[in-house]
Amino acid sequence: MNEPAPVLAATDFSPLSRHAADRAARLAQETGAPLSLMHVTPARALLELRQWLGAGHALEQQLLADARAQLAAMADALVARHGIDVRTVEAAGAVLEAIDDEARQLGAGLLVVGARGAGFLRRLVLGTTSERLVRRSGCPVLVVRQSAHEPYRHVLVGVDLSPGAAQMLALARHVAPQARLVLLSAYQVPFQDKLRFAGVDAATVEHYRRQARVRATQHVHALAAREGLAAAAYDAVIVEGEASQRIVEQEQEFDCDLVVLGKHGRSAVEDLLLGSVTQHVLAEGSADVLVATARAL
Repeated sequence: MNEPAPVLAATDFSPLSRHAADRAARLAQETGAPLSLMHVTPARALLELRQWLGAGHALEQQLLADARAQLAAMADALVARHGIDVRTVEAAGAVLEAIDDEARQLGAGLLVVGARGAGFLRRLVLGTTSERLVRRSGCPVLVVRQSAHEPYRHVLVGVDLSPGAAQMLALARHVAPQARLVLLSAYQVPFQDKLRFAGVDAATVEHYRRQARVRATQHVHALAAREGLAAAAYDAVIVEGEASQRIVEQEQEFDCDLVVLGKHGRSAVEDLLLGSVTQHVLAEGSADVLVATARAL
């Protein structure tokens, strides 16, 4: 049996990044994966300090020592709470690059961050920096919004028609093996308004709509069957409309605590669409968000 891939949690010591570290520790405990806890002191902050006080000032060393002490205390608290070993990683420099480099060198199976941090993590998941991290990351990224007081119980998986849907489902089951799954497929009739404008009659448009729904329904159930999911283990939700809006609606309808989205990396257009869906779900939803890659854990 293969050893589970390591989990890497990045923290800036903000409250939500502490929730993220706690969730990472819980997942490491549940899966048997080794856990690394990382803090990066931004190079820009150190550069500004050096410009004001000069290189090698005692305050710079004190800031680094304080960060080291906070990281050690945070790791000790996770060890006491979850009974696992925690490796700590300190770095200074470009934050995204440092985290990505560590994840690659570690062979991480999961990168865990807080939804909004005191500094870099706020920029990490809001705006273009988030999209850059998700696009460049070779491992799944879990964005934590909630306190990790229990294992995930209800997980919504945004199922599309791509080959990567199977990896998304496998990742959801790995992270939340006891959760009930909501497999959501959002469908639309392509160019629906233009079809009407072009004189296509309503009955024909309705026929296309029914075809799209049937195709999405068949895909969801076929995927579940291939992955060995019993009918009682999931809810199939087939809805018409724009994916990001429907995901947020159904997350709330089913009281989901985790949403799993996919990244397949086939094209720049797909990455842009992924970014917009992820941003909308993070902005409007309340659940944690796991962005999967095609690489299996």
